Amino acid sequence: MTLPKHVDVAVVGAGAAGIGTGLALSMLDLETVILERDELGASFRRWPDEMRFITPSFPSNSFGLTDLNAVTPNTSPAVTLEREHPSGDEYADYLEAVAEFHELPVETGVDVTGIRRRNETTATSAAESTAEPAVDGGTAREESDDDSGFVLETSEGSIHSEYVVWATGQFGSPRTDVFPGADSCLHTSDVRSWTDHASASDEDEFLIVGGYESGIDAAVALVEAGCRVRVLDRGEPWATRGPDPSEVLSPYTLERLESVADTDRLLVEGGAVVEEVSRGDDSQFEIRARAADGYELETGESPTYTVPTKPILATGFEPNLGPADDHFPREEGTIQLTDRDESPTMPGLFLAGPEVTHEGVKFCFIYKFRARFPVIAETIGNRLGVETDPLEVYREQNMYLEDLSCCEPDMCDC
Repeated sequence: MTLPKHVDVAVVGAGAAGIGTGLALSMLDLETVILERDELGASFRRWPDEMRFITPSFPSNSFGLTDLNAVTPNTSPAVTLEREHPSGDEYADYLEAVAEFHELPVETGVDVTGIRRRNETTATSAAESTAEPAVDGGTAREESDDDSGFVLETSEGSIHSEYVVWATGQFGSPRTDVFPGADSCLHTSDVRSWTDHASASDEDEFLIVGGYESGIDAAVALVEAGCRVRVLDRGEPWATRGPDPSEVLSPYTLERLESVADTDRLLVEGGAVVEEVSRGDDSQFEIRARAADGYELETGESPTYTVPTKPILATGFEPNLGPADDHFPREEGTIQLTDRDESPTMPGLFLAGPEVTHEGVKFCFIYKFRARFPVIAETIGNRLGVETDPLEVYREQNMYLEDLSCCEPDMCDC
């Protein structure tokens, strides 16, 4: 493998965000490389077999309504895959098809281990960066300055890049350190098939901590496999309604939940805050909980649940940006970005993907964060002095979100 020594833009990660941003950049007269430590779409290929996209795919592109799961204005997973709710493997196939059709420069098996300014001899923290920000929040670049840009240290050598887009996603950093004893539990991301998981157990009783999308997905799959399942959550996501689909269960998940609600094998219990998991002398797992503020549990204020199988953590994921982590400051756990999705402390370093948040709204769905791909590409293109008119296709397909004042969700009339 021979990596380029110098590129205009390096994109780190070849998932939905990396391929989508890479394609937007490819429309401009820029030399780009997409670096992926595993295989293209690797996180999607690690989904449980039973998991499906909760956002539906539909070939509505010709009416200016791009397929919700598409990462480009002119493709549709519904057409490519002939699926409304693709599996992880199927969606990875779609991403591969996009990359191949557009001949994107994807380099797999390349692990990015460090990032630094080119004029720095070692990697520095965000607080130590001395780059002067330009008026728009970026770095004023002089074409004659050989020390401009970044050096990415990788498993295959160093790459100099004028700009970097970090698009590594969240699936590789499951939230597991949530309470004492959590290390004896099983996170949903470690399961490749719920049917196989049920078949491999001599017991048919399971307990899931977390009642959002991944928790209910696991619960429904296990119930359909003939198991008995209890779901504990500190709130009641299955009973909550709101305008932001990032905060409530999707209609697809609610429909699946309803399909098994009449069985006697599923119990969802809200207001239960799990505080500790331990294993008793009889090898049973004991889950100690307490009632959340404002809740009264039928099982008492401090119930203990006992199950013969490892408790399952549906506790989600957290941003883990690897060597770029220090360059994206956080406030109350939220990554802080400029209005161009750029690090405010490391100009020239951009973030793409589900970690993006603006105006308190999470851009964790593909149809949300994809609308920022052309914003990043246009920003970089303008700074490097290239023509950005090819990105107008994103505006034509309503796939260009530049006015962040629209991020505040509104309730529908009905």
